[in-house]
Amino acid sequence: MKYLRLRWVCLLSLSLPLLLWFAHVIRSYGSAHVPHSTGLKGYGRISLSRVDQFLKMRCSQCALVSSSGQMLGTGAGEEIDQISCVIRMNNAPTQGYEKDVGSRTSVRVVSHTSVPLLVKNERYYFQHSADTVYVFWGPERNMRQDGKGRTFNVLLKIARKYPNVRIYAVTREKILYCDRMFQIETGKNRMKTGAFLSTGFFTMILAMDMCNSIHVYGMVHDNYCSQANHSVVPYHYYERNRMDECKMYKVHEHVRRGGHRFITEKTIYAKWATRHKIEFRHPVWSL
Repeated sequence: MKYLRLRWVCLLSLSLPLLLWFAHVIRSYGSAHVPHSTGLKGYGRISLSRVDQFLKMRCSQCALVSSSGQMLGTGAGEEIDQISCVIRMNNAPTQGYEKDVGSRTSVRVVSHTSVPLLVKNERYYFQHSADTVYVFWGPERNMRQDGKGRTFNVLLKIARKYPNVRIYAVTREKILYCDRMFQIETGKNRMKTGAFLSTGFFTMILAMDMCNSIHVYGMVHDNYCSQANHSVVPYHYYERNRMDECKMYKVHEHVRRGGHRFITEKTIYAKWATRHKIEFRHPVWSL
C-alpha cells in the first residue's frame, strides 16, 4: 500500500510539469493566433488638436447599407431610416434613392481612393451632411501623419475648413488587425495573395466594434453568383451602366494582384454572423 502511494506521488510529480508546459503552449498558441482588438481606439480623430481623440460612438442597432445594385427595388428605405445608426460606404448617395436605401447617414466609411470624390462635392458631404461621422482608411504611405501622407494631408485641410465635422482615420494598428483577421479566417496572408481588403471589410469590422446588433442590407452571400438564377444588377446602385456585380466579383476574386476578394470576404462575414448579432436582408442569407 505504501509502495503504491509512493508510485502515485512519483507519477504526479512527473506529470505536473508536463501539464503546466502543455497549458503554456495552449495559451501561447491562442494569443499568437487571436489578435487583440483595439476596439474604438482603432479610429483616431483628424483635427488640428494634437490631443489623441478616439471614436466614442455606440449604437444598439446599426443598418449597414451596401452600395450594391441589390438595393434597387427593395423599398427598404423607411425600414433603414428607423434604425438608430445607419452606416454607408464611400460616396454612395441617398438623394434620389431614398425609397430603397433611406435618407439618413450616421457613419460613412470611406476608402482613400474615394476621397477625391468627396472633395469634389465637399459642400454636400461636409456642410450639408455635417452631422455624419466620417471614417477613412488607407495604406500607411497615404495616411502617414508626418507631412508626407497625401490623403491624410487632404483630410487635414478638410478638418481645418470644416472644424465641426467629425473625421476619423483607421489607425495603423487597426489596419494590421484587419489583415490578421483575414489570415485567421482564410489561412492565407493577404499581401502574399495580392489582395486588398475592401471598404466593406473595414465597415463590417467597425460595425462589430460599435454596434450591439447589425442589419446588413443589399449584400449577397458567397455562393450567390454561382447560382444559375441569380439576378443581374449593377455593381453600384447609383452607376447603372457599369459592369454587373457578379462579373465584378469574379474578376476581383481571381485577379493575381490588386483585387478585392469580395466572395472570400462574404464567406468570412458568414462566419462572423455565427458569433455576432448580424442579420442579412435583401437578399436574406441562410447561415
